[in-house]
Amino acid sequence: MDDHFDPNEKLYRAIYPPEVAEMFWRKDGTVSSAAFADPKGLSVDRGDHRSDETVVSIMRERFTGRIISLYVKNCVNVGASVKYLPSAHNTYHSEIHGSDTVVLLSKQQRVALSRKAVILAESH
Repeated sequence: MDDHFDPNEKLYRAIYPPEVAEMFWRKDGTVSSAAFADPKGLSVDRGDHRSDETVVSIMRERFTGRIISLYVKNCVNVGASVKYLPSAHNTYHSEIHGSDTVVLLSKQQRVALSRKAVILAESH
């Protein structure tokens, strides 16, 4: 893998369920914009064109909560920057930043991305 992201590549994020972090969820069960606010960079796993089932299974080993996905093109469309930042424990680790120079996503970016998020797996 390299730092090139295909616009149709999926990005995955684990989000605490409402019973742990109610602020991350709307009353209708969809993801709130608060789930996209992280001043250190929004951590995601890049899909690298793996199946949803494969990614969810691997993420379940490390995270508790619901797994959501969105596309790289959703980030690009709101002016966000996707960075490939593999860690020692996760070769798929990436982050979504507000831009190339600003880490935190703006309120407008967070709202737009929350509307594109698809819940793939419920809490376990």
